[in-house]
Amino acid sequence: MKINYCAFLTLLFCLLTIVSEGQDKGTTTEKEIAYTQTITKRADKIVQTLGTADSIRVREVIVARYRQINDIHNQYNNQKKQFKEKSFDTKEKQEKALQKNEEERLSKLNKGHKKYIAKLEKYLSDTQVEQVKDGMTYGVVPITYKGYQEMLPNLTADQKKQILSWLHEARDYAMDAESSEKKHAWFGKYKGRINNYLSASGIDMKKASKEWEERIAREKKH
Repeated sequence: MKINYCAFLTLLFCLLTIVSEGQDKGTTTEKEIAYTQTITKRADKIVQTLGTADSIRVREVIVARYRQINDIHNQYNNQKKQFKEKSFDTKEKQEKALQKNEEERLSKLNKGHKKYIAKLEKYLSDTQVEQVKDGMTYGVVPITYKGYQEMLPNLTADQKKQILSWLHEARDYAMDAESSEKKHAWFGKYKGRINNYLSASGIDMKKASKEWEERIAREKKH
């Protein structure tokens, strides 16, 4: 049997190219697989608390949102890095470019957030949607709201309403944050706003916090 060496060499070259490309992309593929496993586990953990018949669809929606958030932050973090490394005529122009970058990031996150909630509402009740939001933010809202009520048992109905409103606002931002640290930073920002609001109403927050800690310590002894 005669061998067409030209065809053989061409085929060999193609095979070597495919192997080489596969090796180059191997690390990236492994990272993508690992990331997919991570966000799927997060979504599963949330879905397990819902008791919904559409668990598979809901999980897909949550996983897709996690991925979208990650992609948006990667895109704008890369742009931010480029703007910091780029030579601008003035520092003011650089600051404007960085500010615009952050505004665009927030705008894209907000648009995706609204669509995400709308998708969840197709399969879940309002209460279940709240559970998803809390699941994506480590349950900070119910824990913090309960803490304020225990620390300040004489809060008025209006004060409770305002505290919860700000915590919900913080949660919406925290849901779209790129890391655990930045999620907690959003709540920290809004807790500062809440504390200032309560202080302005005549509550001594330092005293109230100290007394609350003392009550907790006494209860632990008993």
